[in-house]
Amino acid sequence: MSQAQHVLDASALLAALQGESGEAQVAGKIERSAISAVNWSEVLQKATQSGVDMEGLREDLEALGLSIVPFGVEEAELAAAFWPHARPWGRSLGDRACLALACRLGLPVVTADRTWADLEIDVEVQLVR
Repeated sequence: MSQAQHVLDASALLAALQGESGEAQVAGKIERSAISAVNWSEVLQKATQSGVDMEGLREDLEALGLSIVPFGVEEAELAAAFWPHARPWGRSLGDRACLALACRLGLPVVTADRTWADLEIDVEVQLVR
């Protein structure tokens, strides 16, 4: 992975793709960001539900500098370890996959989900709205 400075949550990337609140903050970070393949799958599902044209989207985002990172064994173990800490906030596997990637890379996570600010996990959380 080259030069990533942030890990994007699906909610953050969707904000940028769908013109939601926080769009400009996320757009300015895409070229220096990574996203877990698990969260990329979430983005594709939600974007498809919203009618976003998916043709060439991955290629366009990668050309901008977004790195889509495979979900590996280390992330799987971290995501499972986060479950007791994230459970009170209803964090899904996708959320924990994002946090696990951020933890493994030692990078802050960028999200549009305000409840992440309350997580008691040693990962810096940057809210975009």
